[in-house]
Amino acid sequence: MSFRFAAALVASVAAFAQTGAPPVVLKAARMLDGKSAGLTTPGLVVVAGNKIIGVGQGTPIPNGAKIIDLGDATLLPGFMDAHTHLSSPYNEDWKQNQLDRLQKSIPEQTLDAIENLRVTLMAGFTTVRDVGSSHFIDVGLRNGVRDGKIVGPRMLVSTHAIGATGGHCDETGFRYNLFGRETGVEDSIINSADDARKAVRFNIKYGADVIKTCATGGVLSLTDDVDTPQLTQEELNALVEEAHALRRKTAAHAHGATGAKRAIRAGIDSIEHGSFLDDEALNMMKERGTYLVPTLIASWWIGDRMEHGKYYPPAVAAKARAAIASVNNMFHSAVEKGVRIGFGTDAGVYPHGMNAHEFSLMVKDGMKPIEALRAATSVNAALIGLPDRGILEAGKLADVIAVPGDPTADMSVTERVSLVMKDGTIYKQP
Repeated sequence: MSFRFAAALVASVAAFAQTGAPPVVLKAARMLDGKSAGLTTPGLVVVAGNKIIGVGQGTPIPNGAKIIDLGDATLLPGFMDAHTHLSSPYNEDWKQNQLDRLQKSIPEQTLDAIENLRVTLMAGFTTVRDVGSSHFIDVGLRNGVRDGKIVGPRMLVSTHAIGATGGHCDETGFRYNLFGRETGVEDSIINSADDARKAVRFNIKYGADVIKTCATGGVLSLTDDVDTPQLTQEELNALVEEAHALRRKTAAHAHGATGAKRAIRAGIDSIEHGSFLDDEALNMMKERGTYLVPTLIASWWIGDRMEHGKYYPPAVAAKARAAIASVNNMFHSAVEKGVRIGFGTDAGVYPHGMNAHEFSLMVKDGMKPIEALRAATSVNAALIGLPDRGILEAGKLADVIAVPGDPTADMSVTERVSLVMKDGTIYKQP
């Protein structure tokens, strides 16, 4: 018996004494630990309390352990989605979706979001980064999950994303004074480097774990071009410097290359979307270790909806077509250049719970299956800054999922998760 396992076994005995729950042994035909270049056969993970105490063939099985044999399945670390909007409802009807945002009370919007959290967890996503909400709904959801009041993935939240007046993160397309006073720093709308620092401090004061900014225009906003820069170099420098000083990671919504390059120069941790990134931008990301979070499913879904006759305002539809025409080639180039690529989906643009379809799109655009799976596990753990998860090994949090068959042979099986364990608790099993 190894020293590590012996120590873990002592911990498992203590966990059993405290909770009355025996250790759990998960067995399957194969396993992806999140860091290796291939699958391990057979798959074996031993859990006690909320921690993994052993993995792999030959790991001793504690006396009295509960054994769950999943048969022809693959064990993986719990998936992580680095780009979600769990407080944003999805509605096929664009106009009704806008009305719901205006008519529903904040408590009702929060109750709607609780179901979004549940289906996301059931899809195998045990940790998410939520990168844009309103009314601090995301903070309440995060705290509710943390305290065991609601079921969902662990959440890192950004509160309101920081952007420029009239930009993608601002409320645009409505008449002046419709919502009262003009938006400002308290709404994360900035117009100077000093404003950027104030907005970062304000968001952290009220619960932000990560600082999100809109460095360029967006697809779904009504009055800006999708690829234009929206923050100056000085504003982005101040924003990133302040966030890093306060020990927060930063993420930049950036479709256009010019705005993305400003964010990269400022030291941003990740570029989200990146639809129009050029070779210079991708090379800068490679050199500086900046992550790309491509959210391929968002453009794929919007394109599919438009093909099926779903309504989007003409300005939005035109921007969507331009992004769709560019993003796949951009992603393929990023893969070829060796840019660090995380996993994020823009959940809320498409129906919540479909997150895993991103895997198939990543592979279709040139990523190896193992690398796509690692993007949502160990790579995202590094991107988000959570070293206690993302890998199946002793001492890590017991976030374990299973999918039928072999995902490296058929990536679509990631969309049929059969077992979900988060923090040692099983929420879904065959």
